[in-house]
Amino acid sequence: MLIVTGGAGFIGSNIVVALEERGETDIVVVDRLRDGIKWKNIAKRNLRDIVHPDDLPAFLEAHNNDVDAIFHMGAISATTERDADKIVQNNYKLTTWLWEWCARHSSRLIYASSAATYGDGKQGFDDSFDQADLAKLAPLNAYGWSKHATDRRFRTILDQNGFRPKQWAGLKFFNVYGPNEYHKGGMRSVVSQMFDKLSAGETATLFKSHHPDYEDGGQLRDFVWVGDVVDIIMWLYDNPQVSDLFNVGTGKARSFKDLALSVFSAIGKEPDIQYVPTPESIRDKYQYFTEANMAKLRARGYGANMTPLEEGVRQYIQDYLVTEDPFR
Repeated sequence: MLIVTGGAGFIGSNIVVALEERGETDIVVVDRLRDGIKWKNIAKRNLRDIVHPDDLPAFLEAHNNDVDAIFHMGAISATTERDADKIVQNNYKLTTWLWEWCARHSSRLIYASSAATYGDGKQGFDDSFDQADLAKLAPLNAYGWSKHATDRRFRTILDQNGFRPKQWAGLKFFNVYGPNEYHKGGMRSVVSQMFDKLSAGETATLFKSHHPDYEDGGQLRDFVWVGDVVDIIMWLYDNPQVSDLFNVGTGKARSFKDLALSVFSAIGKEPDIQYVPTPESIRDKYQYFTEANMAKLRARGYGANMTPLEEGVRQYIQDYLVTEDPFR
């Protein structure tokens, strides 16, 4: 049995697709579907079960000898969430409990950390799992802190030679884009939001730069195609001897202007971009550069090429967003 928490979410549902395409039949999705369109992310899948997160402990205890791996993508991922108690319960507590459960039952755990753990980026973007290096990082919001606290807890367990899953991997996702993110509203990728604006006849907008080293729209991010993210996760699943904390990005920062131009190209329109001031509420904490150092994952044996930004945006728009059914 393979369990995907957050399996009806963005990255989680793409993992479910990949597992099904590999011929897996015992796939369990753990998620809250609520009353939106999230259910459509798994509507085409052949699943063994769909479990509400509140029922997960009982479900696991009922199948404690059957679970090969848990892909733990479930979390409160909104960087704007202010209820820190809620974030701790859903992100830190659940992930550390799953670590202990997998350790007790010889299961594997691949869990979502986040590039938000790097804070303002002044300490760089190296995925060192050394305790001293982790201690230098200062996340800017409760979401990033909850992921960072989880990583640090696991490092301590390992340093103390405590129980650990048969295989474990923490993944620091950078700016992921691709199909099945439509339920995320304002947390969707810039590609999705810009496509909607242009389709509605509106003008594309990007933030002006308030930093002397960057032109308007020249702010840089590591934009990574969700297909590449899932390929990395499947590679880890196929290589159970690999355990560590890894960045998941392309390793090459690109500008928001590059991203916008890719969108215009994919829909066949001439570029027309308006630059608006960055809101003062986030201006002081705004990041102008993120770029995943992918050297550790490469050194451990992952050799696949990452999808260039222009190609990823083209696939996303032409294979999904412009179609009648954009869901995988």
